[in-house]
Order: sequence, then structure tokens, then C-alpha cells
Amino acid sequence: MGNPNGAHIHYARIMLKLSGEALAGDQGFGIDQRMLQHISDEIRLVYERGIEVAVVLGGGNILRGATAAESGMNRPQADYMGMLATIINSLALQDALERGGIVTRVMTAIAMPAVAEPYIRRRAEHHLERGRVVILAAGTGDPFFTTDTAAALRAVELQCKVLLKGTKVDGVYDDDPKKNPQARRYRELSFSQALNMGLRVMDATSLAMCRENNMPIIVYDLMDPTSVERIALGEPRGTLVHALDTPEGFIWAE
Repeated sequence: MGNPNGAHIHYARIMLKLSGEALAGDQGFGIDQRMLQHISDEIRLVYERGIEVAVVLGGGNILRGATAAESGMNRPQADYMGMLATIINSLALQDALERGGIVTRVMTAIAMPAVAEPYIRRRAEHHLERGRVVILAAGTGDPFFTTDTAAALRAVELQCKVLLKGTKVDGVYDDDPKKNPQARRYRELSFSQALNMGLRVMDATSLAMCRENNMPIIVYDLMDPTSVERIALGEPRGTLVHALDTPEGFIWAE
């Protein structure tokens, strides 16, 4: 696909990482159809510019494996159930996108041929090159690994240019901005600083993988309907986590 709108594309292939809770919207559980449409509309903006899009969804709106394990469930069993929850979410997003005329493929790390293709790296790359949105379900296919880790792994495997993490705030802060009005947002942050400070960007395994493979992460405001498009076109938004070479390891937003 080309870029029909003529604007310069900064990131030609992107990985979107969205939590399952994002799909729940204000409901707190399940799938909010309005939120699903909001996410679909965000993806449409970049899809129509010819930007290649891969998506990894969490499953916490249905079942989170780690939480179920805390209540006494066998951890691998709980994690596999969580993977199935991500497949449900992926099929829901596929339906929303295809109702809007966007060609998609769901690829899953757990074999489920009746509803999705198996994840094969070269096949996923082929779909992206053909202009299809690829939704990657079931995490890595292994227990004990989060969907954040799956997003980092797939972003590296598929040679994405950036990993975009959608959240309910407009970046990474030094404190909870909803509780502390004096909280400051980082404009840029190094991988090492994010790991050392324990900031909730992504889990440590994901951050380490992105650092080792020089995969930049941008944490952005999921509720801003144009954030993904603006980032893909090179506009500074949210917080960029990358190999930042400053003595402090971060740069504050103005």
C-alpha cells in the first residue's frame, strides 16, 4: 500500500500494544463496543495512510492469568486461560475493523485453526506487506510471559519501527497524575532509567528485550483519537523510551 495522503511517514510499520482493560472502557469488564469502535477508528487513520499495523491485545478485561494464580489456580493453567481471553479480544477487534472495510488477519500462538491462522513470522510479514492489519493473539504461547513481552517479541521479529503502548494517560509520569497534580511527564526516557526506577512503562522482560534490540517504545494517550496517526507521522507525543544518552537518563516534557 502507498500513502494516499502524501504526508511523510516516520514509522512505516508499527506495533500497537493495548491492554484488555482498554477494551472494557468504563464497564470495567468485558468488551465495550464504543471503545472497540474508538480503537478501530484510530487504526483506520494509519491504515488509510498505508502504514503497516500489527496489534497485540491483553486479556485482563476477561481473565488475567497472574491474578487468577494469586487466588490459588495453577499458574500455567491460569495463563493459558488468559491467552484464550486475548483470542476473544482479537476476534472482537477483527470484527470491528472488517465491518469498517479494513482487511485483517488474526494469528495466534496457540493452534486454533477454526478461528485464526497460526503465528508464523514470515506469513505475518507477508500479510503486513500486503496491507493487512495483523492481530497477534495468545501472547507468546507460553505461560509466565505477559502480553507486553509478546508485543516486544513480535515487534522485534516483524521488524517494526516502533512499539506504541496505549494507556489512559498521555505518557509516563514520575507519579500518578490522577492523584498528584504536580506529577511531571517525561518527554524522553532511557530503557535503563525506566528499568532502574521501576516505572510502569512495560514489564522488565519487555523493556530488556526492547533495549537489547533497540526497539523504541512510545507510551501515548489511547483516548486521543489522533495520537497513533500523529506519532506515525513523526509528531512528538507521549513519552519516548529509547537509547537516550543523557546523564540523567530522561528529559522532562515542557
